[in-house]
Amino acid sequence: MENILNKLGDIGIEAGMKILYAIVILFVGMKLVKFVINITRKSRLFNRIDKSLASFLISFIKIALYILLGVTIASMLGVPLTSMVTVLGSAGLAIGLALQGGLSNIAGGIIVLLFKPFKVGDFIDTHVDSGTVKGISLFYTTLVTPDNKIISIPNGNLANQATVNYSKENKRRLDVDIEVSYKNDVSEVKKILFNIVSKDKRVLKDEDIFVRLTNYKDNSMTYTMRMWVNSGDYFDVKFDLLEKVKEQFDEKNIEIPYQKIDVRVNEK
Repeated sequence: MENILNKLGDIGIEAGMKILYAIVILFVGMKLVKFVINITRKSRLFNRIDKSLASFLISFIKIALYILLGVTIASMLGVPLTSMVTVLGSAGLAIGLALQGGLSNIAGGIIVLLFKPFKVGDFIDTHVDSGTVKGISLFYTTLVTPDNKIISIPNGNLANQATVNYSKENKRRLDVDIEVSYKNDVSEVKKILFNIVSKDKRVLKDEDIFVRLTNYKDNSMTYTMRMWVNSGDYFDVKFDLLEKVKEQFDEKNIEIPYQKIDVRVNEK
C-alpha cells in the first residue's frame, strides 16, 4: 500500500510539474508570439512589401505560431506526436467541412493578394458596399466608408464578384449632365459650359473636352460636360462645376427648368 501511495505521489508530482511547465510555456509563448509579430511589423523588409500582403502575412504568421505553441504544449504534457498529427488531421478535416466558407475566404484572400484587383488605400465599390480599403486579413477585407463606418467583407465574396476600383488609375473621366430650358439658344449654352470647364485648372488639358447637347426630355434639354481629371480631384471638380454653372446661368439668364403644374379654372 505504501509503495502504491508513493507511486501515486510521484505520478502526481510529475503530472503537476508538467502542467506547471505547460502553463509557463503558454504564458511565455504568448508573449513571444506578440514579440515576433511586433518585430516583424517593424522590420525593414516587411515595410517594403505591399500593405495588403503585409496585413495578410501578419494574420497567417500569428495563426501558425499559435498552432506551433499548442503542439509544443501538448507534447510537453505527454501527448504522442503521431496522435497529435492524427487528431489535427481529423480536426482539420472536420473543421474544413464545417467551415467551407472560411476556407473560401482564405482562398479569396490569396487570390486578392496574387492578382491585386485592389490594395490598402484604394477606394472600391462592390455594388453593395463602398469605401477605402483599410486592411486585408486572412478572412476579411475591411473598408472605411466616407462617413467613417467600418465594413468587413468576406474575401470569398470579393474574389467571386465584380469590384470597381476607383483608385487603380491616376485619372478619371468626369461626366456632368445639365438640364436647360428649350427656349435657350443651344450655341450660347454650349459656349458657357465650355468656358466653365476649360477655365478650371484641375481639368486635364491634354485630354479632349466634350460639351454637347445629348438628350431631349419633356421639359428640358440635356447638355453633357465630359472631361478628364486626376482621381483625387474628381468630386471637388464635380461639385465646383455644378456651383459655377448655376452662377453663370443666373448671370446670363439661362433657365434651368423644374417641375411645374399648370392649373386652369374654367368659370361658367
